[in-house]
Amino acid sequence: MTGHVTTVDGRVAGRRGQATRQKLLDCLGKMLGSSPYREVKVIDIARKAGTSPATFYQYFPDVEAAVLEIAEDAVTESAELSELVAGRSWAGRAGRQTAEELVDGFLSFWRKHDAILRVIDLGAAEGDRRFVKLRSKIQGAVAKPLTESVDDLRNRGRVDKDTSPAAVAGTVTAMLSGVAAQPKTLQMLGAKQTDLKTTLALFVHLGVTGRKPAK
Repeated sequence: MTGHVTTVDGRVAGRRGQATRQKLLDCLGKMLGSSPYREVKVIDIARKAGTSPATFYQYFPDVEAAVLEIAEDAVTESAELSELVAGRSWAGRAGRQTAEELVDGFLSFWRKHDAILRVIDLGAAEGDRRFVKLRSKIQGAVAKPLTESVDDLRNRGRVDKDTSPAAVAGTVTAMLSGVAAQPKTLQMLGAKQTDLKTTLALFVHLGVTGRKPAK
């Protein structure tokens, strides 16, 4: 971790303190992957990090504050998803490639941040505005450039003039999120990962352009 990091009481943490703080976040992140969010306790995080609860409280007022910081890191990284859409072509084979790379990138991002994304979804489902805002930012990284893409296609007469770019982009993004969030369930229903990726790319292309991707 670089830059100035402060403790709860406003002191600037040194290099060693920053490393300890990051270790606490890393341990919490791993615990979220195997334990229900509400059951994670400060004493367990501290023990896993090889330190004390008192040290944890030097950097975070509670578990939720640390969870929100991990969530913000995921949001920051989600901005890179925009590059998979913005300025990309949806015509011919290039359009097929755009759809496939968007699916690959989105699923990879979700796998990397699966634990914290599940916590964000839980908080958002419960109506916590902080988590709703975080989820909106993550989905917006894809939905916003997709809206611009569909709007451009509509203006050029490539899709029906009555098409709502925002509705298309929101639906496509929600579909990607829904599939990415429950891979095990879908696999139990008989859907293989490779088939899911192929089908998602097909539906993404259909949703954006109204046409099947070129072979």
